[in-house]
Amino acid sequence: MSTENLHSENGKLTVVGAGPGDVDLITIKGVKALEAADAVLYDALVNPDLLNYCKQAELLYVGKRKGCYAYQQEEINDLIVQYGKSHGHVIRLKGGDPFVFGRGAEEMMYAAQHGMDVAMVPGLSASVSVPALQNIPVTKRGSSESFWVITATTKEHKLSNDVFTAAKSNATVVILMGMHKLNQIVEVFTAEGKAECPIAIIQNGTRAEENIGIATIKTIERVVTEKGLGAPSIIVIGDVVNHRANLLGLQQKLNVI
Repeated sequence: MSTENLHSENGKLTVVGAGPGDVDLITIKGVKALEAADAVLYDALVNPDLLNYCKQAELLYVGKRKGCYAYQQEEINDLIVQYGKSHGHVIRLKGGDPFVFGRGAEEMMYAAQHGMDVAMVPGLSASVSVPALQNIPVTKRGSSESFWVITATTKEHKLSNDVFTAAKSNATVVILMGMHKLNQIVEVFTAEGKAECPIAIIQNGTRAEENIGIATIKTIERVVTEKGLGAPSIIVIGDVVNHRANLLGLQQKLNVI
């Protein structure tokens, strides 16, 4: 059991953001945490190559994907506490940033309530970094002065009311976990007169198997079918999507000249 930075006999939990998928996009602090860990509980969206940094840790997959659970959240919470007592320093390795729809705050609270020391290492959120690496900024002067980041689905598995509110704004709208609600999202934005609004869907962002579709609200479902897009994907809606094509066009023009 590692004793570094451990003050509680119940162990320590560090929640670490793994970034959007590319193994190089984890922070240096995140890598150091993995190297010092005694146990690592990792999620489905974590690049498995990151586990190579775990020099001494016991590894346990606890991933949750739609309709497929290795463990329920309550079981994961209990495992954190159990591994803290038996191993010492527990890392919860989560895709993206654990405080952006990652339930990292819930797990830290549960651990603290059970006497564990807690810490957090932020990660690059897929909501911003995945569009950025496809040359889609979430804000751009003259196009968008703010952005929404929304999970499409509530605890009751219904479309989030925030989607309806966001559709009324001029902000960029980034929707996570929304592919199974795409038809409803299209209906909401169409009802707000935004059928011609640009939209991008980026599947498996930053990974080798990354796939992207660019369309308008009224044509995106056809593009999804043509390109075989599915989960996990980031949905980006707004004029900023056009930046990608404009930049590419400029680069091609300059190359020709």
